[in-house]
Amino acid sequence: MRPMIGLVPLYDEKLNSYWMLPEYMQAIEEAGGLPVMLPLTSQKTTITQLAQRLDGLLLTGGHDIEPARYQQAKLAQCQTTCPLRDEMEQLLLDIFYQENRPILGICRGLQFLNVYLGGSLYQDLPSQISSSIKHSMQPPFDAVAHEVQLVEDSPLARLFQQEKLGVNSRHHQAIDQLASDLQAMAYSPDGLIEAAYAPKKKYVLAVQWHPEHMKDAKSSQQLFKQFIQASSQEK
Repeated sequence: MRPMIGLVPLYDEKLNSYWMLPEYMQAIEEAGGLPVMLPLTSQKTTITQLAQRLDGLLLTGGHDIEPARYQQAKLAQCQTTCPLRDEMEQLLLDIFYQENRPILGICRGLQFLNVYLGGSLYQDLPSQISSSIKHSMQPPFDAVAHEVQLVEDSPLARLFQQEKLGVNSRHHQAIDQLASDLQAMAYSPDGLIEAAYAPKKKYVLAVQWHPEHMKDAKSSQQLFKQFIQASSQEK
C-alpha cells in the first residue's frame, strides 16, 4: 500500500474555489505516494478524521500568512492572506507535529511551520531587506534562480551529498526570526534561511524553493522520495 499524503489546498478568492497544481501531485506519485487534496476547512472534527487516514502531510505554497499570527501589524506590502487556511494548517500541525508524524513544507509551508513554532517572517522582502538576489522569478519555474549554501552535516547536506544547490525562487516573504524548535539547513547568498528542520522530530523538513516545479531534478526526486519513505513507516 502506498502511503497517503494529504496536500493543503490552494485557494482562489476571485473564483471562490480551491485547487491544486499538478506538479505537487505528480511529484508525490512519482516518489511512490498517493496524493490527496484536502478540503479547505477549519472544522476540527473533519481535520481530525482526515488526519487519522493520512500517513504524511505536505504544506504547499500559497497565500501570505496573517501577520497577527507572529505578533506584527500588517504592512501595506503584505499581500492577500487566507485566515481559513491559517486556521486549517494550525489544526493540522496540532496533530502532525505534536504526534511526531512526517511533514514536508514548501515555500509558504516553511514559513507557516516557522510561525506555528513561534518564529516570525519578513512580510515583504523587496521593501524590508536590501539584496541583489532575485527571490521572485518569472517563468519558466523549473530554471535555477540562485544557489543555496547547505549547512554542513544537516539532513539536506547528507541527502544531496553536496555543499551548494541551484534552486528556483517564487516568494516575497521569508523567515526573519527562526523558531527555537527549528534549525536552518540552507541559506541564500544574501543570508536568508532557505530550508529548516525540527531535529527533535522524526521527519519535519521544509524548503523555501519549489521542488515540485523542478521535479525532474535529482535533488527534487531525492527530497520527495525521502518524504515518502518516512511516511511509509507510518503505515
